Amino acid sequence: MINTNDGYFYAEGARDIINGTHQENDRSPIDSALSNLTSIIAKILPFSFETIIFFMPVFFSSLIVIPIILIGKSLDKLELGFIASLIASIAWSYYNRTMVGYYDTDLLNIVFPTFLLWSLIWAIRTNQDRYLLFTALDIIAYRWWYPQSYALEFAFFAIILVYIIYMYIKKQDFTYNLTLLTFMMFAMLQIDSIYRFTIVLVLFLLVKFKKELISKYIYYIFAISIIAFFVSGGFDPIWGKLKGYVFKDAISTTKDGLSLHFYTVMQTIREASSIPFETFANRISGHTITFILSLIGYLILVFRFPIMLLGLPMLGLGFLALNSGLRFTIYAVPILAFGIGYFIIFISDFIKNNYIRYSIISFLTILVLLPNIQHIINYKVPTVFTKNEVVVLDKLKNIASREDYIVSWWDYGYPIRYYSDVKTLADGGKHSGSVNFPISYALTNPQELAAKILRLNVEYTEKRFNLPKDNTTKWQSSNIAQMTLDYRFDDTNDFLYSLQTDIKLPKKTRDIYLYLPNRMLNIYPTVEVFSKIDLMSGIIKPRSFFYKTRSFKDNGATINLGNNIVLHKKQAKLKVGNQTTSVGNFIVTYYDRLGKLKVKRQKLNPRSNINIIYMKSSDQFLVVDNKIYNSTYFQLFILENYDKNLYEPVILTPLAKVYKLKI
Repeated sequence: MINTNDGYFYAEGARDIINGTHQENDRSPIDSALSNLTSIIAKILPFSFETIIFFMPVFFSSLIVIPIILIGKSLDKLELGFIASLIASIAWSYYNRTMVGYYDTDLLNIVFPTFLLWSLIWAIRTNQDRYLLFTALDIIAYRWWYPQSYALEFAFFAIILVYIIYMYIKKQDFTYNLTLLTFMMFAMLQIDSIYRFTIVLVLFLLVKFKKELISKYIYYIFAISIIAFFVSGGFDPIWGKLKGYVFKDAISTTKDGLSLHFYTVMQTIREASSIPFETFANRISGHTITFILSLIGYLILVFRFPIMLLGLPMLGLGFLALNSGLRFTIYAVPILAFGIGYFIIFISDFIKNNYIRYSIISFLTILVLLPNIQHIINYKVPTVFTKNEVVVLDKLKNIASREDYIVSWWDYGYPIRYYSDVKTLADGGKHSGSVNFPISYALTNPQELAAKILRLNVEYTEKRFNLPKDNTTKWQSSNIAQMTLDYRFDDTNDFLYSLQTDIKLPKKTRDIYLYLPNRMLNIYPTVEVFSKIDLMSGIIKPRSFFYKTRSFKDNGATINLGNNIVLHKKQAKLKVGNQTTSVGNFIVTYYDRLGKLKVKRQKLNPRSNINIIYMKSSDQFLVVDNKIYNSTYFQLFILENYDKNLYEPVILTPLAKVYKLKI
């Protein structure tokens, strides 16, 4: 089984391509490059589908060594390319995102831009026409593979444009480089790949057979490419990504109708969060010292070969990780691999004896590789789901219809769809604040409110799919806003309050299942925060009290739960720091030999807001307030205390539980 959530997204697409079918509006990526490539390989090779997606990252990511060695050769420093390829192919972040089982677009996401870097270097150094075509085709292929590639492509474009301005000031001929930019711009248009390929091919043929004519009108052709780029919306996605990863806000606001405020998911994703410098340096070069020497080496390399300034876009994108998340470090890996490689070559060049020189090169290279090799040895990544969790989803596949919905937190959306072949409300690509709010609301509120919001959200999601294509029916940008207006409220808080009354729900068109995994317990506070917001004002409400620990010590009269939290058994008091409060409920849960949940409850103080749960089978304590204790997730998963009028248990295991909504 693979070890990345997003991989199940592409696996679902490949599976549906192979099967030749998928349901409408199921978000299956049957048009994605990775899914199509995987389906082709699966049809050709005599291996199981799971084996293929498990090993694909290892094979394709290793191709990074080809452009790196070619770049070294273009600089007449083949040993530089060899050293850099050794380092880049196993550096922390590159290994982490391309290891066995990490089935994702990352398996070629750095290979393509490194090939692009090689093509641009050769184009500018040789002025040969074929590299005009190579560059354009690489951009088209890169965009096909990874639609978000436009930011890096645009950065390469910008740095060459700066070089042309420099050439203009120095009164040097820049016709070839301007032609190169023209090819790049046409390849970067926001139109279908086939049209971009046709434009580039026609332009290349004109360059080959009508070169003087193209040179004469290159300014006009370049201007046309720029206009076409903006008209096709080429800059829009670049700005959209910058807003998402660089200018992160905690609260997003809808632009129409009620102007609701939602908590943004970027605030909760570790990959999009700032990281410490040491982590940043280690992920790029394996060690902080290596990282610093790599920077020095890159500066020397640029001084000796200014053409390597073309590596700045990838290096800059890698440095974006300091503020915007560790996912970007991978882009700097090849460039700083060249840096440390050249640093080693630069030092060794002072030694004239070749035997000693190559001995030193080998020793220093191995020294740089060691931290990365040690990281690989120690880096153990669990699969996304365990075998027993997958068994639950596999059973559910035979119970639920393909048009039914399984509702859970967005982290589990892709694997749920892959294993159970159903629809979901949220996943790794659909998890905005407005999408997450009703799911969070359902999981963290009492069962009746959860049941109503679930039925509403699923039916409104389906209604949105069926809106007229000409958009004659104007709907709000979020389901919750549309519900508010449809139920004749102008304040969403009033609508949510009305869920406590006997409101009329939409007609049931399909079944809804709640998938409640044990692993959600670890992120419960994060799940809750998305509905802990006043949608009208954007004010964040106080968080509920939640504490989970496996590090505790029973001292007889007291139980030390860690973090200065102590339970006094006889008095039924909980001391948190300097404050002492009574305990409302003390509950012990465990599973018997038949796998049935047993619950022992002591009702201590009905006026208390604090509840303690000891999950004996997993040997952990939970300390929660009444809000969490009465939530749908806690009542259904922790206690299996479900409202028989609203829910029906379908699968009950210690690792995951599935309930079917009755209304």
